[in-house]
Amino acid sequence: MTHSTHSSETVRIELADRSYDIVIGENLLGQASSYLALPKASAALIVSNTTIAPLYEAALKQALTGHYKTIHSVHLPDGEAHKDWVTLNLIFNTLLGRGCDRKTVLFALGGGVVGDMTGFAAASFMRGVPFVQVPTTLLAQVDSSVGGKTAINHPMGKNMVGAFYQPQRVLCDLTVLQTLPPRELSAGLAEIIKYGPIADMAFFDWIEANIEALKACDAKALAYAVKRSCEIKAHVVGQDERESGLRAILNLGHTFGHAIEAGLGYGEWLHGEAVGCGMVMAAHLSKEMGLIEGHFVKRLTTLIECAGLPVRGPVLDAKDNASKYLALMAHDKKSVAGDIRFVLIEGPGKARVSAAPEAVVRDVIDRCCA
Repeated sequence: MTHSTHSSETVRIELADRSYDIVIGENLLGQASSYLALPKASAALIVSNTTIAPLYEAALKQALTGHYKTIHSVHLPDGEAHKDWVTLNLIFNTLLGRGCDRKTVLFALGGGVVGDMTGFAAASFMRGVPFVQVPTTLLAQVDSSVGGKTAINHPMGKNMVGAFYQPQRVLCDLTVLQTLPPRELSAGLAEIIKYGPIADMAFFDWIEANIEALKACDAKALAYAVKRSCEIKAHVVGQDERESGLRAILNLGHTFGHAIEAGLGYGEWLHGEAVGCGMVMAAHLSKEMGLIEGHFVKRLTTLIECAGLPVRGPVLDAKDNASKYLALMAHDKKSVAGDIRFVLIEGPGKARVSAAPEAVVRDVIDRCCA
């Protein structure tokens, strides 16, 4: 469900008493009106990182001054490598050190790492305080900030320690995307592309037709891509908040992708790069399982490459690469009783989750890695 005002559009996530809006538009971050009707509190905490804070924290603080008596802030080190207990504790240290209470509202100002950690801190501090997502990367706007998944990484697996905890609002300011490095923009395109094969082939056709505009940060193209991605995710999350079934299709490419991230060391490849490559591997697996034709694998691979993403997997172990991937994937949250679960494309626009024969998976890994 989407409705518009002159400057922004709203996509609603319907979760009964935990429902909230994703607001999408230009120049929203610095407007006081963007933060109306949030839970009342005397204090707010802005959680950002060392890269984003110098760019946008002052504008956010200014916009929040009318709403809160005191506004604290904490700057986390930037990058997936810091998505851990040590960094999470910086948020708790600030909250406790400043005497924050259970009404304090947290604002996540940054990409997926900041959003995931702020959400997890909000879920845990005093057993739950409200938080707001202000995502500053394309990937966070179309995926990680939406739907209430919060977590930190563990050396043995990505996002292994966390909670389902919904924000009060998600504010997608498209203007901030203009400062994104090309590599970060491409990483976000991976999570946009994924919505096509799993849910909406008309959207996939549109992405193919508009990929150059998206890469050039064209405001109109980005606005549509963010809105449509959020609509699809909202629809899926509304039906299956805790990923007991349908929501798992949003993980297309993630089983392979998480193995790449953990195997190379977090932050070596961006999450979106690993997912882009993982989607190519998942497409090959879907073809081997007799679900899709080779020409669709080629079409998807071409689009992912066009988006500036890697399409060959890294070699994680020179001696036995496939075994290394399998060992890492067995640790994934989506494995059930030791069975690795893959999101397979059942036909363009439709996905399902299932196990796959190990020999076939090994073959795909060998074929898809550099």
